[in-house]
Amino acid sequence: MLIYSISVSVDGFIADRDGRFDWTAPDDELFAFHLSRVRELGAHLCGRRLYETMLVWETDPSLRRTALQAAFAEVWSALPKVVFSHTLRTVQGNARLATASVGEELGAVLAATDRPVEIGGAGLAAGALRLGLIDELRIFRCPVIVGGGTAFLPPLTQSIALELLESRTFASGVIYERHRLSRG
Repeated sequence: MLIYSISVSVDGFIADRDGRFDWTAPDDELFAFHLSRVRELGAHLCGRRLYETMLVWETDPSLRRTALQAAFAEVWSALPKVVFSHTLRTVQGNARLATASVGEELGAVLAATDRPVEIGGAGLAAGALRLGLIDELRIFRCPVIVGGGTAFLPPLTQSIALELLESRTFASGVIYERHRLSRG
């Protein structure tokens, strides 16, 4: 199963016009939820920017100040990652550069684990969505309107029906939505 999970503004952006996403910073309740969610994964497919953003969890000891942060850093560091990039020549941590298409890499990753796989990075996820590879959307809708930036979803030529599997509202006002994509 391939999951696209990301924080998004109410108006549908994962980063604002300046590329900032500080409005997605989780409180402890949401951070603990992210930790339990990432613990369930077998691998992560990352675009370059997401990989670079998340690499600090593997390389920066200052992000392990609390028990929750240390646990997340440990889980994220152990998670195998495949990085899709046209500019990177090397990657660090428990990651490797993709050498094949998204579909081929996903097939290999899914064959190597019996756990769900997550994909991140708007461009990478857009390609996977267009190819019909994504099984679930897990949206963390933040209570903010940013007015433009990097869109959560790409323009599509046809609609995709969704089945709501789960929703939850956190004390911070973030609304979690888990949807299954309907095929056919």
